[in-house]
Amino acid sequence: MSFSSQAKSELCQQKPERRSLCLAEAYGVLLYGSSFSPREIRIVTAGEDFARRLPKLFKRAFSLSFDQLPPEGHRGKFSFQIRDAEKLQKIYEAFGLEMAGSLAQHVNFGVLEEDGCREAFVRGAFLAGGSVTDPDKRYHLELATPHRSVSREMMSLLLDMELHPKESSRAGNSLLYFKKADMIADFFTRLGAPVTAMQVMTAKVDREMRNTVTRQINCDSANADKTVAAAQQQLEDIRRLVKAYGLDGLPETLRDAALLRITNPAASLADLALLSDPPVSKSTLSYRLRKIGELAAEILSEE
Repeated sequence: MSFSSQAKSELCQQKPERRSLCLAEAYGVLLYGSSFSPREIRIVTAGEDFARRLPKLFKRAFSLSFDQLPPEGHRGKFSFQIRDAEKLQKIYEAFGLEMAGSLAQHVNFGVLEEDGCREAFVRGAFLAGGSVTDPDKRYHLELATPHRSVSREMMSLLLDMELHPKESSRAGNSLLYFKKADMIADFFTRLGAPVTAMQVMTAKVDREMRNTVTRQINCDSANADKTVAAAQQQLEDIRRLVKAYGLDGLPETLRDAALLRITNPAASLADLALLSDPPVSKSTLSYRLRKIGELAAEILSEE
């Protein structure tokens, strides 16, 4: 499974509950899907989790079903269609849109006013028209839609969410994309995929660690090896805790120590202690990181 598929699978773990959130997510799916017009709705996906999610999402959002579903046991890409005029009318009305004379799609921001709706809308857009590259290779996330106006309006929405994409075009689609690990991690955190966000940051830390190791080996091989080995173990312990509990599940002192190590993967304990806010002693920080290691060891033993 590709990294992009893994990210979408994590997003699909969120159950469709409030109708307003389902409506917002379905809106993102439609505007970033294969076809959304007064004649037809067509959504094509290779993701099995997304394919299972779509019928439930549309049932909750619009109280209707697709006219065409993938056959049972289907392999490859999954195609969903709606061509029934009454169903199409109902969907357009749900977004305050007029079917007659509709030449171009736009985002009706009135549909996205309730808490969580913007994130649900972007989640739907990513599930239908998004992709992300394996961060071990490079940092690249993009959203592609055939609707140019929608892409520009999505840009405004993302900027309001303090996410800052760049824009381009390819093969008739309008693109918004991110090429910074921190921004991609923030994107997935906002959408409810913390494991994916952590994997992006881990890849960044590992890359920086490798670069740091190279520089330190040239300067002082023995000390660098010792520092890097300890830091790598601490990062592995932190990853295990984040996967099990999430950062918010840790006590404040341990959470601060974990974030400090993640953002300063090559720093010594003495430097980390000085970077703490407020500063702490080297022994205090060492105790906190050791406590993280003990908790991670407990999780490992339970596995």
